[in-house]
Amino acid sequence: MDSFPDAHKPGYAVYSRTSLAIYDALVLGLSNRWIWRCPSSHLVALYDQHVSAKHLDIGVGTGYFLDKTRFPVADPSVTLLDPNRECLDKAAARIARLNPVTVQADALVPWPKDIGSFKTIGLNYVLHCLPGTMTEKAVIFDHAVPHLEEGATVFGSTILQGDAPRSGAARKLMQIYNRKGVFSNEADTQDTLRAELEKRFAEVKIERIGCVALFSARKPRLA
Repeated sequence: MDSFPDAHKPGYAVYSRTSLAIYDALVLGLSNRWIWRCPSSHLVALYDQHVSAKHLDIGVGTGYFLDKTRFPVADPSVTLLDPNRECLDKAAARIARLNPVTVQADALVPWPKDIGSFKTIGLNYVLHCLPGTMTEKAVIFDHAVPHLEEGATVFGSTILQGDAPRSGAARKLMQIYNRKGVFSNEADTQDTLRAELEKRFAEVKIERIGCVALFSARKPRLA
């Protein structure tokens, strides 16, 4: 399917044409509301608050949130980046009216230099699917920084473990997903997320709803 690092594949290879057909109902409907206790309306609101006229979306899923959000202009520039071609095709078709640019790439390795720069970069439900500790997966923010225009915002959400409140069903489902490699969030906490963001950005906001952290970050710290 691709030439990306094998260690990164379990978190995205699971998304086939068949699984994407039920993703909205199963994950964005059932799981978000009843398992993770963060209804998808909160994630739509996160997009509404931050999305810009020049936006890059990482880990695009079905394109649900880009389809639902209210862009600040009628003809935004939208770029989709994902290692999974099925996800790219599904999302691009869903928001075809916006004429998105698609880039098949692994966001954990340096991004294509010609991808451009953006006013917003979205990382919705991405981090908990990336392998490694929060410190290891936070390299994605390092790759993002060179592609941020002045005043730009990185925002997104991720499912936490640690001290995040979780029902028995949530604990069991996370255990299954971590065992399969779909999730890799056993050590992910709100504190570790904040620490990695604050290493890189001067302005960080995090809100936890259920066991989901909704975050935004601005003003990169210069190395």
